[in-house]
Order: sequence, then C-alpha cells, then structure tokens
Amino acid sequence: MDYSAFKPNVWIMNHYASNNENLNGRHYTFAENLTQRGFKVSIICSSTIHNSDNIVETGKDGFVVKMTGKTPFVFIASSPYKTNSFDRIKNIISFARNVVKLKNKLCKAIGIPDVIIASSPHPLTCVAGLRIGRKLKVPVIVEIRDLWPEAIFFYGTIKPNGLAGRVLAASERQIYRKANALIFTKEGDVDYIKENRWDKDQGGDISLDKCFYINNGVNLARFDQHIIENRFDDKDLENDGLFRVIYTGAIRQVNDVGQILDCAVLLKKFPQIRFLIYGEGNQLETLTKRVEDEQLHNVVLKGFVERKYIPYILSKSSVNLLNYSQSKYNWMRGNSSRKLFEYMASARPIISTVKMGYSLIEKYKCGVELDTCTPEIFAKAVLKLYDMSEEDYYKMCENARKGASDFDFDILSKKLINVINYVLKCLAMSKRRKNIN
Repeated sequence: MDYSAFKPNVWIMNHYASNNENLNGRHYTFAENLTQRGFKVSIICSSTIHNSDNIVETGKDGFVVKMTGKTPFVFIASSPYKTNSFDRIKNIISFARNVVKLKNKLCKAIGIPDVIIASSPHPLTCVAGLRIGRKLKVPVIVEIRDLWPEAIFFYGTIKPNGLAGRVLAASERQIYRKANALIFTKEGDVDYIKENRWDKDQGGDISLDKCFYINNGVNLARFDQHIIENRFDDKDLENDGLFRVIYTGAIRQVNDVGQILDCAVLLKKFPQIRFLIYGEGNQLETLTKRVEDEQLHNVVLKGFVERKYIPYILSKSSVNLLNYSQSKYNWMRGNSSRKLFEYMASARPIISTVKMGYSLIEKYKCGVELDTCTPEIFAKAVLKLYDMSEEDYYKMCENARKGASDFDFDILSKKLINVINYVLKCLAMSKRRKNIN
C-alpha cells in the first residue's frame, strides 16, 4: 500500500478537548491540518466542559456529534463535576467506560477508525483507546502530554515505592507496552523509559523504535492574525516609555507567581520597568493584597483575559516570563507548555525561572534561564535584558521567532502523519507475517 496516498479515518480521544479554548489548541489544530490533507478526523471528548458549568446534552444515545468547521466533535456522556473532588474522578471513569461501551454506535456515526490516537493527561483515556483498538483490530497511538504518575509523585501525595505508587507505575508500563506507538510532548520523556529499564535494550518489553517526540507548538499564521484582529485596549501596553515584563497564565502554586512580586520589590527604583500579570487562579487574591500592602506600583495584576487577546498582549511585551516553581515538577525532561511557543512566536526574549533539560531557550538563544531563582538573581536577569544593547536584544527577538517556526503546527502535523504511517505499516507487516505462517 502507498501510505503517502492512503488517507485514513483517525479518532482523536481527548477527554478535555471539549473546552472551547482547545479550538486554538493541539488536537483541533491537528484535526484541521490533517483534514486539509485529505484525512478524516474526529475528536472524541467529554460532555462535561472542563472549568465550566456547561454540559453538552447527549440525549438517549449517550453521545452527540457537533461540527466545528470541518471537524466532528463527539461528546460522550460523562458525569458532572465542578472541583477536583471525587466527582471529577467519577467523571473520568464515566467517560472512559462510556466511550468503550459506545464504540459500535460511534463507528456508525463517524466511521470505523483506521487509527486511534488516545491522549492523556489522565491514563484512563489511554486505557479506553487501547480497549477499543483491540476490539476493532486497529492500531492505537498513545500520546503522553504529561508523565504519569511521575507528576503525582512530585507533589508528594503518593510515594513511588509505596503500594499505590508501584501499582500506578505498573499500569503505566502496561499502557506503554500495549500501544502501537507512543508520542511524548517533551523531548526528554523517552529517558523515563530508559531510567526505569523498561526498554528492550535493557531487558524490558518496550521498543524505543515506537517512541516519537512531537512537542506542542503554535499556528504562526493564526497567531499573527490575532495580533491584527484582536487588539486589547490597555494603557500599559501603549505606553512607549515602559519596559514591559509580561506574564500570562494561571496564578496557582506550581506557577509561583509570588516570586515575580519578590523581584519587583527590588526593582522599584526603576520606574520604566513594569510587571504586567495576565491571568487568574487561586492565588490571585493573595497577590492582590501583597501589591496593595507593599505598594508595588510597578506591578499590575490584570486578571483574566480571553485567549484571543494573548498574541496582541505579547506583541507589546519587552520580555516574557516563564515563571515556575523549581520544586513542584521535573523540568529536566524539557517543556511542552503552549505558552512557551506563544512567547517565542511574539519575537520577544524569555526569562525562565527554572533551568530546563532539553532547553529550547538555550537551543535557540532566545532568553535567559535561572539555575536558582532568588529575588536578587531574578532581578539581575530582568536588568540584563533591560540594559542589553539594541543589537543583542533584537538578535534575541529574531532567534525566538525562528525557533517558533520549527514548532509551527504545519510542521508538527507532518510529524504526526509520519507516526500514523508508521503504525499502519507495522499493522500491514504483522498481517503479512500471519498470512505467511
């Protein structure tokens, strides 16, 4: 078979793809690009919209298909939840159970898949995808967007060597073993398999040949279009006398946004330097009080803004902040944050408060990473860019944009097609061997 000519029917299973923000995100963009190349792609997601009170009505069939552009979104009936409580666990279980139960109806509604892509973050979507693939005899690509359960171990709620930790790790290994291919979004995540000695070279049962790296990225054309079409009215963005240090994103513990304020305290005597923080989260109230109590006139907490305005906001920055806790995550495997690629697309330097393995900031020479992040070191990094020569500054800006072009979704979609072709070829070879025997 000529796999370059064959255009398969692809199911992408992502529990949370129903969130409207994902219309600019990874899987919807992949679906758009693959559809333009002749593939048939459907996105299967939960009827309960994450971070929202909205629930999509699925009726007596237990699912409903709604078109977004040329992409069918298939909403699977799932139990409601509002917080990270037991209700959310029930929602996860109900989605995984129902999508398996509905597989035959889904085949009639959106066609029998040739390939299934089952994406984390939670593993039950991957388990459900593998079960459907086995029953339909089609290959399954498991996409790991966050290593699990390693991320849980970093929070300390479960110990790796405890009973629960060992059970989770064993389940994870089975998912990796059964997948026809694995996609990791961080370049260093394959090291995790090697570290656990799960690869065949070390006597394990997982072939590294089926492991692929496809990071997150940015649709550069759409990013640039948003800058033109979605201007954000903000006087701090239009003041040409300011050196704007911008952070966008969640304001929660793992982001450690408080250290931005610690840095700002030391830079009060530089009135041209202003920290603009766009986002919301459970620490926003605490930070707002700090700004008031400490009279941080060089910090402005902007609150929530719609995603469509982010490109314009970043286009007005002087430097963008990747602000993370150094202790709540293993950064040595790299970074797959969508924010990183938006920052690079804005053609502005980046300051990262953590030193990352497989660093794209270092690779493209588009910013500064901090081995440790004290307020003094953080402030010194801001001043380094503030005092930088115009030539060096604009070279860093140019490097950021060039780096973003390597992660344009058009390029990433071609990589995904290569993985799809890989599993189809492996399936064909397996069938030929069975026929010979």
